[in-house]
Amino acid sequence: MIIELFPDNIDLKKLAQIVEVLKQGGVVIYPTDTVYTMGCSLSSTKGIERVAKLKGVKVEKAKFSIVCSDLSHMTDYSQPVSNPVFKLMKTLLPGPYTFVLEGNRNIPRIFESNRKTIGIRVPDNKIIRELVKMLGEPIISTSIHDDDELLEYTTDPDMIAEKWDKLVDVVIDGGPGGFEASTIVDCTDGGISIIRRGKGVEEVENLI
Repeated sequence: MIIELFPDNIDLKKLAQIVEVLKQGGVVIYPTDTVYTMGCSLSSTKGIERVAKLKGVKVEKAKFSIVCSDLSHMTDYSQPVSNPVFKLMKTLLPGPYTFVLEGNRNIPRIFESNRKTIGIRVPDNKIIRELVKMLGEPIISTSIHDDDELLEYTTDPDMIAEKWDKLVDVVIDGGPGGFEASTIVDCTDGGISIIRRGKGVEEVENLI
């Protein structure tokens, strides 16, 4: 099922329809402020297992991030952060950044492996933030890659739908996607370091 949404005028009925799919363990492809991404609700073990299978990875080895609706929501799933980290997140979010933080007990056991950290995003995209807010919990985040050797990410929602429509429950058409992934900032162990350069990396560098 393909559902078109416009960030400046979001159809709440369509959004509620997608929320119901997520509550049933459905898998959704959605736009962010970087690339198109696949995910499910954080509490859905079935959904997480489906996403892992579609990505061709084992759940226990999957490095999925989660999307939260705002900074306050983000801190519900992480251990308390230092003042410099909080100030950095407050300055940059919403934005094209994934912050690696120490997770807390609100992170499901299915995520527990050798790592006790979690990547958390608050994208500058109203569609996904409103979807998460209406759902009431974070959504899993893992990028949609292109089969083209030269193009890493698919930016055309029609092409995404053509490839994934039969494999996932909903493809949200939110307009053209980006071709640059998020910048990943590791804020564990009391430090702040960039571990993947992506969109908006210069702004992080100027702040740290």
